[in-house]
Amino acid sequence: MMSVFASAEQRPEQLAQPDPDWWRGAVIYQIYPRSFQDSNGDGIGDLRGILMRLSHIASLGADAIWISPFFKSPMLDYGYDVSDYRDVDPMFGTLDDFDAVVSEAHRLGLKVMIDLVLSHTSIEHVWFKESRASRDNPKADWYVWADPSPDGTPPNNWLSIFGGSAWEWDTRREQYYLHNFLAEQPDLNFHNADVQDALLDITRFWLDRGVDGFRLDTINFYFHSQGLESNPPLPAEARDNSIAPSVNPYNYQDHLYDKSRPENLEFLRRFRAVLDEYPAIAAVGEVGDAQRGLDIVAQYTSGAEGVHMCYSFDFLSPQKISAPRVREVLEAFGSAAAEGWSCWAFSNHDVMRHASRWTEGEADQTAFLKVVSALLTSLRGSVCIYQGEEVGLTEADLAFEDLHDPYGIRFWPEFKGRDGCRTPMVWDSGEPNAGFSAGKPWLPVPADHITHAVNTQTGVDDSMLEHYRRILAFRSEHPSLVKGSIEFLATSGDAIAFIRHYGNEHILCAFNLGGTPAEIDLDDKLSPVAIPGHGLSGQHAGRKIRLDAYGGWFGRLA
Repeated sequence: MMSVFASAEQRPEQLAQPDPDWWRGAVIYQIYPRSFQDSNGDGIGDLRGILMRLSHIASLGADAIWISPFFKSPMLDYGYDVSDYRDVDPMFGTLDDFDAVVSEAHRLGLKVMIDLVLSHTSIEHVWFKESRASRDNPKADWYVWADPSPDGTPPNNWLSIFGGSAWEWDTRREQYYLHNFLAEQPDLNFHNADVQDALLDITRFWLDRGVDGFRLDTINFYFHSQGLESNPPLPAEARDNSIAPSVNPYNYQDHLYDKSRPENLEFLRRFRAVLDEYPAIAAVGEVGDAQRGLDIVAQYTSGAEGVHMCYSFDFLSPQKISAPRVREVLEAFGSAAAEGWSCWAFSNHDVMRHASRWTEGEADQTAFLKVVSALLTSLRGSVCIYQGEEVGLTEADLAFEDLHDPYGIRFWPEFKGRDGCRTPMVWDSGEPNAGFSAGKPWLPVPADHITHAVNTQTGVDDSMLEHYRRILAFRSEHPSLVKGSIEFLATSGDAIAFIRHYGNEHILCAFNLGGTPAEIDLDDKLSPVAIPGHGLSGQHAGRKIRLDAYGGWFGRLA
């Protein structure tokens, strides 16, 4: 089996015969381009910067990259407000730069997925400029427009995730338009077939440029109820702050009518049909629904007509990970979507980094992060790793004057927004701004992040970085950890154990998420043989697995 440290020249054979099933169990490395690597000294990461650092991702052992939006945008929501889907924003480079990234990624054996933001555009998009010009132009119905209530107020009670009403008054049409996010991000009207056709053409544009798949932003927000019914209130005991912070009144509603509508399934069939025109393409959808997330993931991924996989916010929520919680989520998903596939993530560009979110009270935070990363890469499903996770970056504590995120500015100080997880990647502790940029970074590089820089951990056996390299190499060597089914064993306390089955390979995985030793009693029919190579600590003797604090153990079953 090829080492994770194999040279770039050893990996292209993976691409000789495209595997249409490559996404199943893939490790996907998320790049937030503004903060990954700046190549020209303007303080903002760019595509040329990504090109410079692709070898790091390949050496980590990832299978694919997911690049957050780099399209033309006024950057009010930092790329998630798209003004031109077919071009690169000049701050990130050019289409030629993007093509170079794709070419080099493929040379290194990495698939390339890009973030498609289809539910809404920027207010500066030419489609919206035409749509708002009158009520009878060719694109008048391309966005969600509605007359006011008789008293001039919005047509219903729908709320924006970014705070306040989801409706914005437009003086040109003397109507309200819908925006689930910023007022400058109007929602497209997916009930209009022409809108769907235009978005599918954009999908083909990027497929023709060689991308291998897409991450679909806010996939369950595409459709709204045409009846514009007001959402019912959500009882206080049912409120969940995994999608929006607790200080946001968005949590006060049961979002029955403004998202997660059944019409979305037909559009996803159309979208999947476009993907199937090309070899070995995959899509992962982001599902933002606190009440029905797993059910929606099941609907969207079951069979061969939806997206290949989805991820929900089960492990991205403020609720701390625990052994019972992991089993509950995985078994609930397995029950709801026996044939579906999920993509699990512990951190991303929208939530507090789990290195801060989950480590409070842990006696050895580094050991805790190592065991939860081993757990993540052993679960049934694909895996997303967010840039900086592999070197143990924590959430940055930024001053109000350093914030850029409109979400954080709106709800400060109770909610500090998303800038704390978006600070620059740290590459070299001896370089200005830890090697991210020769200029002033768009967000500050925290002093305590510099000690985590890639150069300080490379070749250091007990570092977080080398741990990630080991555990991803270990995963790639065992098909059951990549594509296998999962069977949970009886455990208690902070211990969790399960068997991954694939063909003739059966691997028992055991983890202790607690700071004191733990034991797992095995059925007398189970007699696993230890598998070395992952760097975690634990022993098997007789019918027991003994795990050190934050320990783990893998065994092969006959």
